[in-house]
Amino acid sequence: MQKSDILQAWKGILAGRRPSLSIEVTRECPLRCPGCYAYEPAHLGGLVTLRELNDSKGDDLVTGVLRLVDFHKPLHLSLVGGDPLVRYRELEKLMPHLVERGIFVQVVTSAFRQIPTAWKDMPRVKVVVSIDGLREDHDERRKPATYDRILKNIAGQRITIHSTITGQMMKRPGYLEEFIAFWAERPEIEKIWMSMFTPQRGAEAPEILTQEERRRAVEEMMMLRRSFPNLEMHDSTLKQFLSPPSNPDDCIFAKTTHTISADFKTKITPCQFGGDPDCSQCGCMASMALGAVGEYRVGGLIPVKALFQASFAVGRLFEKEMPEAEGASQPDVKTRAEAA
Repeated sequence: MQKSDILQAWKGILAGRRPSLSIEVTRECPLRCPGCYAYEPAHLGGLVTLRELNDSKGDDLVTGVLRLVDFHKPLHLSLVGGDPLVRYRELEKLMPHLVERGIFVQVVTSAFRQIPTAWKDMPRVKVVVSIDGLREDHDERRKPATYDRILKNIAGQRITIHSTITGQMMKRPGYLEEFIAFWAERPEIEKIWMSMFTPQRGAEAPEILTQEERRRAVEEMMMLRRSFPNLEMHDSTLKQFLSPPSNPDDCIFAKTTHTISADFKTKITPCQFGGDPDCSQCGCMASMALGAVGEYRVGGLIPVKALFQASFAVGRLFEKEMPEAEGASQPDVKTRAEAA
């Protein structure tokens, strides 16, 4: 994050806006991954699950996303799911409109389907492909999005790989190095990001890391990033994994991001995980990265975190609720060329 990004985000917070918006664009996903937080019963508060929501298709999806974007005016937009590529036709129509608005767009997918070729050359568009460890583990957990299928579907693209470290991975010596080495040498891979599994409070699962495994994962990544430059995990970010935010109010990522589910109105709180995440075991890379940014001192004096926290209080005075879709003005979905 550049200084200009911090200042732009700060201005938006003071105006009552959050700089980031994350939208679950569909309830559908062809995968059934163990440990997927999006389909946990508590993800949307326990009254309804993601698969039970009424989601949109076709022009309704395009209009719905643009309406949210035009209201919230984010600097950064994440399109997640489900799997967004279930609605690849809608996304192909939607993406040029988002690019025209000048925001940074991130699409998070399993790459079970080929990435649209046009996205490669679109400015401010990033495709993040989720990988669950080495081939033998990933293919079992995430079929039909197997390694072979992913490699075929990302060919010729510029991709960021994201993987979540689990307790199972850390019980095998050398696992992280083998995984990172495989993807780092691929010509399509620009960056590699790593998170750690974040459980719900009180949960028990083999994916949960012990404190010793967490510490060892941090130490290994600090070493590996020197051998693999596209492992984009700075030491300042990695250190945050050892002291994650104590609660959502202490998390810059949670406080700077609106997360909205597939009906385009259900808010996911307190952060993207929903439910009751165990912040003491948070492994969200975005949270850790912004935690590191929060320690940066503006002018060498004032921590960014302190600046943001004070600004949130001011911004709440100006924050507005999203109006209901019926009767509300709709975004202009024409391209500039069509308008001309």
